Amino acid sequence: MLRAAIAFFVLGLVAILLGANGIGGLSVDIGKTLLFIFLVLAVISFIASLVVGNKMVK
Repeated sequence: MLRAAIAFFVLGLVAILLGANGIGGLSVDIGKTLLFIFLVLAVISFIASLVVGNKMVK
């Protein structure tokens, strides 16, 4: 998901540089949304791993 966010940011920047402001703005917005979702899921995963802990059977 992080790769997709970065890809949309790069695509948006290239589109803006080439003059396609509508497509560029949309791509940047999609990239921001994906980045936000990635960060929320990463924080939830980190908190869950702290709560559950490491329960490996030896």
